[in-house]
Amino acid sequence: MVRVTTDRTAPPAAGPGAALDALLDPATIASSDLVDLLAAVCDVPSVSGDEAALADAVERVLRAQPHLDVLRDGDALVARTRLGRDRRVVVAGHLDTVPLTDPPNLPTRLETAPDGSVEMWGRGTVDMKGGVAIMLALAVELGRPGREPVHDVTYVFYDHEEVEASLSGLGRLVRHHPEALAGDFAILGESSNNGIEGGCNGTLRVEVRTQGVAAHSARAWAGVNAIHAAAPVLARLAAYEAREVEVDGLVYRESLGAVGIQGGIAGNVVPDACTVTVNYRFAPSQGVEEAEAHVRGLFEGFEVVVTDAAPGARPGLDDPLVADFVAAVLGATGTAPRPKYGWTDVARFAQLGIPAVNFGPGDPVLAHKDDERLPVARLAVGRDALRSWLLGA
Repeated sequence: MVRVTTDRTAPPAAGPGAALDALLDPATIASSDLVDLLAAVCDVPSVSGDEAALADAVERVLRAQPHLDVLRDGDALVARTRLGRDRRVVVAGHLDTVPLTDPPNLPTRLETAPDGSVEMWGRGTVDMKGGVAIMLALAVELGRPGREPVHDVTYVFYDHEEVEASLSGLGRLVRHHPEALAGDFAILGESSNNGIEGGCNGTLRVEVRTQGVAAHSARAWAGVNAIHAAAPVLARLAAYEAREVEVDGLVYRESLGAVGIQGGIAGNVVPDACTVTVNYRFAPSQGVEEAEAHVRGLFEGFEVVVTDAAPGARPGLDDPLVADFVAAVLGATGTAPRPKYGWTDVARFAQLGIPAVNFGPGDPVLAHKDDERLPVARLAVGRDALRSWLLGA
């Protein structure tokens, strides 16, 4: 049954925990409506660092499936079929979300869009619990008698994706249980409008720092204002023209800009320090060292400190197994492969030597936005395309 309401304040009837337990009941999840399943998964808040409740519920479902071997590490879960197939596909997705809005954009609600479609609004619907709901449904269904996939499948649900790379639950699994992630091809359920987005941009975050001399603001001439000294940094950013780079047939658009600025200790003190935080999203044709050199060249004459970095991933669409999936998705949705502009964990799989693509039901433009929402019809489209390919239909 589908819930349809335009009430933005009504709480869930029995609390999100009750809804989750009912819809993620291992005995009934195979027949659960995908829309209700997505609502149940979203309505358990799982902001990065607070994924335990959702991970517990997902674990209960997975361990109840006789066709799955399950491993848990922190709030990350790996469930593997053991059908003896020649090739293994990894289907992965993160459980966490960015913080809620104020007032919170949960619980979820369903609204009718101007075009008549029904949309689910709420944190996580796009990034990326739509993909997680599809993964859960397929993990329960595929592997049962008469529903065996043509490839063995590994389902990976992990924590801490929406924070700095050093905290990643997938990265922790790579360190602790690399054998559990072994596979020939990985599909990451990141939002892509049910089309394939190949590879991803890399990301580099730096602090550009300026120094001054503190003084009383009434005698500003006695000091040197570090915030004023950052003006050339901002001018260079404003004048910067982002590049478009073709990599293996896909054109990646880069971006470089200020994402934060900090300086000053009081309203009557000339600031003696200022930090401009800059994020560079670079095409996968270059590595982290090349990206760092590019940024340092742009800010020559200033102190530049790298605070976070992760390489991108090339598309890898020429791998035979990937090409087969690309053809299946193109036939099912009519959508040709596109580049992924943001960074995703396809880069981690690429570092493991596993070709990987992004494939999920949401619109990536709406990820992290206050009005995050997903047309619910896309859930079945994405599920059916992935299920058909895994079954060899």
